[in-house]
Amino acid sequence: MTEDKKEEAPHEKINYINLAEFLENSPPNQMIYISDLAEYKERGYNFFPVMKKPDLQLPCSHDSCNGLRFFRCTSTTEYKLTPEDFIYFYMTYRCSNCQRTEKTFFLAAEVTESLKKPGQCYKFGEFPPYGPLVSPKLIKLIGPDRDEFLKGRTSENQGLGVAAFTYYRRVVENQKNRILEKIIKVSETLKASEDNINTLKNAVKETQFSKALKMSKDVIPESLLINGNNPLLLLHGALSEGIHAKTDEECMELASSVRVVLAELSDRLSQALKDEAELKKAISILNNRKKAD
Repeated sequence: MTEDKKEEAPHEKINYINLAEFLENSPPNQMIYISDLAEYKERGYNFFPVMKKPDLQLPCSHDSCNGLRFFRCTSTTEYKLTPEDFIYFYMTYRCSNCQRTEKTFFLAAEVTESLKKPGQCYKFGEFPPYGPLVSPKLIKLIGPDRDEFLKGRTSENQGLGVAAFTYYRRVVENQKNRILEKIIKVSETLKASEDNINTLKNAVKETQFSKALKMSKDVIPESLLINGNNPLLLLHGALSEGIHAKTDEECMELASSVRVVLAELSDRLSQALKDEAELKKAISILNNRKKAD
C-alpha cells in the first residue's frame, strides 16, 4: 500500500512595494512588505542593515509651494534593523523648497532576513495627518475651525463617515458668518445690487443656520455658482440631513460632498477677488501711462 502524501499548502505570494511609495501613499495602521526597506552600512569588517531614508514627493501647503514638492529626511539617527524583532522610531522630513513644512512618521520595521533589503513596515501614524492636500484657500475661509476641519479630513481618510460628517457640519455652522461675509465682499466687488447685499448682511445677523442659508439662496453672485448650482443650497441640503438614521457609508458620501463643495466655493471666492484686483491694477497702469503721455 502507498502512503497518502500530505498536500503542501501553496505559498502565498507576497506583494512588495518600495519604501517611498509606502510612506507617500499608504494610510496608517497597515503592515506592508517593503522591497527596499534597508540599506547597508559598513563598520570595520561588519555590515549591518539600517532603515533607508528615501526622498519623498509630498503635498506642501506653504504659500510658496501649495503642491507636490520633494521632502528629504532630517532625522540623523541610523535605525538599525534586525530580523528578530521590530524596532520603533520616528522619521521627520522637511520640504526642500520652502524649508518650512515638515512631515513626521511613526513607524515599526524589521528586515525579513539578515543582510537582505526587504522587510516589513508598519505605519502607526503621521503628522500632519495622512490625506490629500487641503487647499490653503479653504483653510483660510474656515479660519478658526482649521483644526476641526482637519479632524474631519482625518476621519474621512480613515473611513469614519459619521465622525467626518459631524466635524464638517460643525465647521460650516460655526463659520456661517465668515463664509457669508466673503460672499458679501465678492458681491460688493462685482457691484451687485444694494438689495442683494442687504439681504446677505441680514443673513449674517440671522442666528439660525438653516434660515440664514435660505435667506441668501437667491442673491449669490453668478460667478460663485457651481455648475449652475448655488453652493449654499447644496451645503444646506447636505447638512440638514439627519445622521442618526443613516449608515456610516451614507454619512461618508455626504461628508465627502460637503468637503468638495466647500473647497470649490473657497476657490471661486478667491478667484473672483483676484480677478477684480488684477483688473484694477491693469486699469491703474494704463491710466497712469496715459497721463504720462
